[in-house]
Amino acid sequence: MKIYITYLIIFVALFLITAIVVKLRKKDFNIESNKLITYLGGKDNIVNAECNLSRFKVILKDTSIVNKDGIQKLGAKGIVEVDNQLKIIYGRESRQLKRYIDDII
Repeated sequence: MKIYITYLIIFVALFLITAIVVKLRKKDFNIESNKLITYLGGKDNIVNAECNLSRFKVILKDTSIVNKDGIQKLGAKGIVEVDNQLKIIYGRESRQLKRYIDDII
């Protein structure tokens, strides 16, 4: 009987450790989207935002005030600037980030 209790305690401890690690690795997209909006020059600088698979496309009023280094530090894998547009490659997180940004702007 004691061995079952030991196994149960070990199982519960491993489960809790796994849950904590998963929680810590999960990004807080609300904070990330606020930072992204700041790096894009504020919500008044954003004209439109779209999402295509792994790319987050933003049309801006003024691209000269964008902090591209800050965007890269948020996890962008690449940034392409065309005229007044930025195409930011984020991967699978693009859609969720766009939802949060739509709520803010």
